[in-house]
Amino acid sequence: MTTGVRKSDGIKCRFCGSMLEHSFVDLGVSPLCQTHIEPSQLNCMEPFYPLHAYVCSLCFLVQLDEYVKPTEIFSDYAYFSSYSDSWVEHARSYTESMRERLQLGGASLVVEIASNDGYLLQHFKDAGIRAVGVEPAENVAAVAREKGIVTETKFFGVETARELLCKYGQPDLLLGNNVLAHVPDLNDFVAGMSLLLKRGGTITMEFPHLLRLMKENQFDTIYHEHFSYLSLTTVETVFKHHGLKIYDVEELSTHGGSLRIFATHTDIDTQAISKAVSTVREKEGEYGLQQVETYEQFSSNVEKTKRDLLSFLIQAREEGKSIVGYGAPGKGNTLLNYCGIRTDFLQYTVDRNPHKQGRYTPGTRIPILEPERIRATRPDYLLVLPWNLLGEIRKQTAYIGEWGGKWVVPIPEVKIFT
Repeated sequence: MTTGVRKSDGIKCRFCGSMLEHSFVDLGVSPLCQTHIEPSQLNCMEPFYPLHAYVCSLCFLVQLDEYVKPTEIFSDYAYFSSYSDSWVEHARSYTESMRERLQLGGASLVVEIASNDGYLLQHFKDAGIRAVGVEPAENVAAVAREKGIVTETKFFGVETARELLCKYGQPDLLLGNNVLAHVPDLNDFVAGMSLLLKRGGTITMEFPHLLRLMKENQFDTIYHEHFSYLSLTTVETVFKHHGLKIYDVEELSTHGGSLRIFATHTDIDTQAISKAVSTVREKEGEYGLQQVETYEQFSSNVEKTKRDLLSFLIQAREEGKSIVGYGAPGKGNTLLNYCGIRTDFLQYTVDRNPHKQGRYTPGTRIPILEPERIRATRPDYLLVLPWNLLGEIRKQTAYIGEWGGKWVVPIPEVKIFT
């Protein structure tokens, strides 16, 4: 078990610069989670990098070291938000809420950082609101442009903020969903938001909540594309350092439990701090997120989940049962590589994203096929790798009940659904 003080070979906290000496969890080595393998690459060497997260004892930012530059990860990206029906609906609901809450109209400007394929900005555009996306992956940005959404192919920071400011002006709403964790230079990113935002404007950011990750053993959400793992308390500290204050927060069910924060410039006094901010802050304090010892206990829960999942898979295969996967998400690749799950356990996995179909999972080399293959092969078990979308996936694959098929989720513990 990895606990106690364990020096990180000179790694410094990406926010406050202090030396990282406390291990959060060591998941061994793993390839980049979105580098799906082409058939022509099956006999080629694949790079693996340490997947070891540390916690800063001063600001309590949980983080990975930067082994690979963002340009290598995000310039050609396999994740397209529009392939999740529930996520598109989540975006639609958000845009309606923001239009009403912030009184957005034809004269307003909305800028989204990491805008992906336009899954969210399309709703603002359809409502007649000027919308601009910032998306570093050219292959994904091209899809957004086909939808008529103005999209800049750039990584966001102070320099990009200045360029956007000159070209489009200051946004009334500056948003980013599941991008804050993907940023290696956290200070440059938040400073850029502070610079770009209109005086009196609002920033909203959604990110997986570290408290839920720890309470529900969501270790598979740790992968190289996620540089940071965030609590409200730590994000407040980072934002305050760059002249921003969080005035409201919502707890969401997305991605296994996320926070949506609302922020504005510190000297704007028209936004009162909501009670929700202190409520979430108190929950984090009660759990012990300001104590290093709390983080050091996480590894033992992770190791137990690995043993339990492998025990289920071994028993099922010994009984002659067939098992296939559903999905090829980043979290699934962390799970498969950490647990050593290959085709001896999973015959294949499926994914709705045609960008992944016909390829193989990173590291474990499991074939990624089209979802229709499930009906053709009639497996006994469907291991749901994007377990946060279980409800959506069960509806899409309800037909497995025709032959007595069952769904299995690995997180927070192995559970079987009939």
